[in-house]
Amino acid sequence: MFLDWSARILLSPLLIAQALRVRRRAQSLPEAAGPRSGTAGQGTALRLRVIGDSSAAGVGVAHQSEALIGQLVDQLAPHFALDWHLDAKTGATTRSTLARLTHATPQKTDILLLALGVNDVTCLISPAIWQAQQATLLTRLHALYQPSIIYVSGIPPMGKFPLLPHPLRWTLGRQARAYDKVQRQWTNQQNGVTLVPFDQPFDPSQMATDGFHPSAAIYTLWAKEIASRILSDWPKSA
Repeated sequence: MFLDWSARILLSPLLIAQALRVRRRAQSLPEAAGPRSGTAGQGTALRLRVIGDSSAAGVGVAHQSEALIGQLVDQLAPHFALDWHLDAKTGATTRSTLARLTHATPQKTDILLLALGVNDVTCLISPAIWQAQQATLLTRLHALYQPSIIYVSGIPPMGKFPLLPHPLRWTLGRQARAYDKVQRQWTNQQNGVTLVPFDQPFDPSQMATDGFHPSAAIYTLWAKEIASRILSDWPKSA
């Protein structure tokens, strides 16, 4: 860890310049078009809410039907009567999401999916501070939405993102792995919280055109993993 921080200090002017260029490029694609709430399917009622950053917002594909929420709804609709809602924003961090939800209206939710962390990594927030922010956010989410289950999406392998140049790729890759380690340890101790780690084989060629966001193929894999967890964990009959 000392060597990591020493390298970052020495490379900080270059890392800052690279990070600014990457941020401009990563924010060049729009969020996916399409509805962000709705109902679908039949069967046992299930209230689903997704909260997150640009990946949850569907950046990298044209329409929400290709993005995480659209594909997740399609896979769950044959089994549940869904009332779903997407609350996601490009550039969102754990801290900014907590601030945005400070005055949000409480609304009962059965299952909540949280997809945050990539922007925290790019801000180089220490894993300990990030963990504390996540804990505060989860407390707020429990108070607002009273979910029975919160699924937390794991941190992707950012050291393999095509958009990132070296040494920024090396730095963010190390940071992402540190977050992943903390996240696995901490979520395992939380009641009603299930980590969905990024354990799928990662193919950089399946990224969106900006080399930073998911493509439809990655969204498909992500949605299938979340849907399989829900189908396993949630009763399909009243």
